[in-house]
Amino acid sequence: MVTGQRGRPRSFDRGAALDKAMLAFWENGYEATSISDLTASLGISAPSLYAAFGDKRKLFDEVVVVYGGRYGDFASAALAEEPTARAAMERILREAAEVYTDPAHPPGCLVISAAVNTTSQEVAEALRERRAAHMAAFESRVRADVAAGVLPADTDPRALARYAVSVLQGMSQQARDGASREELGAVAELAVRAWPH
Repeated sequence: MVTGQRGRPRSFDRGAALDKAMLAFWENGYEATSISDLTASLGISAPSLYAAFGDKRKLFDEVVVVYGGRYGDFASAALAEEPTARAAMERILREAAEVYTDPAHPPGCLVISAAVNTTSQEVAEALRERRAAHMAAFESRVRADVAAGVLPADTDPRALARYAVSVLQGMSQQARDGASREELGAVAELAVRAWPH
């Protein structure tokens, strides 16, 4: 008579574990999410976490990639698909209002909020580089519109890109502070009105 099952343990679902880790980092930030928080959230032991992901930093790096692919790439898609930088910005801000306030996950943007409360220079720098790459892509798009005559010749592409990114980052923080989708949508509308013609 067999009283218990033996054999290989259930396989580890790496994708589900990354999803749970993403929510923990998104909610609490890099610094405030401890190894014990992660092991409790993922339902695994610390040795299993280290075996699967290396360490907290490597796990966070993977989480940022997953986050970008699932929640953060709407900006890149808009820049690639919209006919002008203005249309891209309008779409990005409108979609940010939706994503940043979706009750299915923590508010705001993980890449923005996780950097605010970390003392790890490596983590802060990696997140800064991601944000700088997004701003550079926006600046490039604005430059193309200036060259094509869509925007006035005296438009400062770097300043306009920084403006758009600043509004986006501010919307993330406002979402974490409890702003609604409608409130952030109103911010997006005002930001688009300020765009040069």
